[in-house]
Amino acid sequence: MAKQVDYDQISRAAARREARFKTVVYTLLTLWAVMVLFPFYWMLLTSVKSYSAYNAEYVPTFFTTSPTFQNYVDAFTTVPLGRYLLNTVIFTVATTAIMLAVITLAAYALARLEFRGKNLVFTLFLSLMMIPNELVIITNFATITNLGMRNTYLGLILPSVTSVFYIYLLRENFAQVPDELYYAAKVDGTGDFKYLVKVMIPICRPTIVTIIILKVIECWNSYVWPRLITDDANYYLVSNGIQEIRENGFGRANIPAMMAAVVVISVPLIVLFLIFRNKVMAGVSRGGIKG
Repeated sequence: MAKQVDYDQISRAAARREARFKTVVYTLLTLWAVMVLFPFYWMLLTSVKSYSAYNAEYVPTFFTTSPTFQNYVDAFTTVPLGRYLLNTVIFTVATTAIMLAVITLAAYALARLEFRGKNLVFTLFLSLMMIPNELVIITNFATITNLGMRNTYLGLILPSVTSVFYIYLLRENFAQVPDELYYAAKVDGTGDFKYLVKVMIPICRPTIVTIIILKVIECWNSYVWPRLITDDANYYLVSNGIQEIRENGFGRANIPAMMAAVVVISVPLIVLFLIFRNKVMAGVSRGGIKG
């Protein structure tokens, strides 16, 4: 009976330690969440404050009793924010579609086809990841400029239609598909392209969806390259359009209107990530597992 009491005490002590540990972990996670989410809350709060109310605040307030949506109206009427959004959608959709075709064919060739020097080619591909992006941007800028494609959609899109990292990720995923499926398809007379479309892509769909979402986010947030290659406002994306809005639109003092424009630009990506976050995590984890 005494031994049973000791076991009960040990069990209760372990439960208390586990409860204290969970309390500490959840407290730290809550603090971290507040730190991460507070800038978004502040952006949204500022966007619904009037210009006069914002300037009248000597001490910043964490809420407003008279919200206004006039800043959002100004975001579309004072500056061509709708045009910037349209340019970004065109750039994002075209770049993602072309890149998906390029990396899918490249990954399939490196994962399934047998040709001389395949391993060397794959090693050279991986070595490209060691080159700083700044060097690639300089080369791309000189090339696009010499071809006369500045201030064009083609000049914006072409340098972003491939990615060594995505080729590697998809190649590793393709390599996990059993060879027996490929040999069986060849016996049935199925060509490589049909096998890719009918077998490989459906099996590896989670990783492909993840790549699409990550590429969309990358294109939407692209800043340096569009800033270099375009100086015509008709081709501005939302990323470099924000700078134009700040300089020649609302003015540097109208922070609420600027925040409204930033909210409009940020919402599509936030919604996209919230909808597909599970697919992103599953695709990345699956692409990184070998065997």
